[in-house]
Amino acid sequence: MSNDNRASEIADRLRERIVTMRAGEKLPGVRNLSAEFQASAATVSAALSELSAFGLVRAEPGRGTFVSGRERLPEPDFSWQSQALAGARVDADRAARLGGYGTAEHIPLSWGYLAPELLPNEELHRIGSRAAKSGRSWMMTPHAGSPELRRILASEYRADPNDVLVVSGGQQGLVFTMRTLAEPGSTVITESPSYPGAILAAQSAGLTLASVPADADGIRVDRLADELERTRARVIYLQPSYANPTGAVLSTERRKQVLELAARHGVFVIEDDWARHLDIDGRPPAALFDDDPDGHVVSIFTLSKPASPGLRLGAIVARGPAGERLRASRTADDLCVAPLMQEIACGLLTSSAWPRHLKRLRTELATRRDTLVSAIRAIAPEIRIPSVPRGGLHLWARLPQGSDTREICAAAYTAGVLVGDGRHFFTDEPPAPFLRFSYGAATEAQIIEGVRRLDDILEQ
Repeated sequence: MSNDNRASEIADRLRERIVTMRAGEKLPGVRNLSAEFQASAATVSAALSELSAFGLVRAEPGRGTFVSGRERLPEPDFSWQSQALAGARVDADRAARLGGYGTAEHIPLSWGYLAPELLPNEELHRIGSRAAKSGRSWMMTPHAGSPELRRILASEYRADPNDVLVVSGGQQGLVFTMRTLAEPGSTVITESPSYPGAILAAQSAGLTLASVPADADGIRVDRLADELERTRARVIYLQPSYANPTGAVLSTERRKQVLELAARHGVFVIEDDWARHLDIDGRPPAALFDDDPDGHVVSIFTLSKPASPGLRLGAIVARGPAGERLRASRTADDLCVAPLMQEIACGLLTSSAWPRHLKRLRTELATRRDTLVSAIRAIAPEIRIPSVPRGGLHLWARLPQGSDTREICAAAYTAGVLVGDGRHFFTDEPPAPFLRFSYGAATEAQIIEGVRRLDDILEQ
């Protein structure tokens, strides 16, 4: 049973109890209800939220949850919205999977962020406390970001600080860049398979998606050239280093060819540089941005992946009129990223703790990646690993032909394991059944147990 269904079941049982209670009477606490219904605190809280939405209970912070005494509100009629709303741009199924957290009891074998023990939490607490005391943290910054942070981020690239636009994380950077650089209805070309969040970003911007196959060396440049001729697209989306989900690194020769194609066709290349600090077996190549003086490449950087998922801060790095347009258009979304967040980022990136964290992270990711690879090969040999990633957080694996990834992922969820359905990484029909595994969020013991449970499902 899904977490949502379980919450609704508990809400129904509490609703029956509330009928017999007086207005103002207090319900048992979440901990007691969790024990009574043998459910997690999150599930019980969701049930109480459902009752609150119907006006049956009211929550008073610090005191508890009380019967409100109001009659149940009439069932809403949303039928009018079906006519008022235009067709949905964003694939709701893909979007739900992208934000699918599971529960605390699930083994996270597909999650795009680091486990809590891999984060620089002590440093963030210390830096955050100091930043909160700074007057700069509570004042507006320029809409493009604080000058100090832009200077620090520019040093990551061959960029001028004026080329940098601070945004609230890489995902916002993707949506904003696609919306600004391309007209609604135009085409954006992506490698295939690709990051589902980029697909959603393109859909949100009203763009048409065209995909080009990728292999172990990145996007197939010969096919990219054909697709540029066919679609007349003006935007290409790429992950040159440790692509999600395949872990591929765009080869040196193909990097040159991509830049040549961009120059020949007058297109922008959106470089998703999310894994910049997640190398394992040696440093990744320099950013495509560094080899492009003419402004074809717009690079997107994020701190949420290597530092903390709660540190929602990233940057768009762009030269020329495109950069000016991005920075000018920024005020249509919001006036600036929270200054406190910018101060914390400045403190972290300039601290001696940052290189120490990256060194420790590299070692931990190597251990967990190798554990995942060994577990799959030993426990579930029917799952084939095309290539072992040299960095990033993800491993791409192929199932036997005819496997139903939708059913397998649903069964894995029921068995307490989160694993990525390969369908969501393709814009068109997948050529074969794939799963995406992640090794940054689970412990070694969890990885082994998760693979064992998945193998039990595959043998059924």
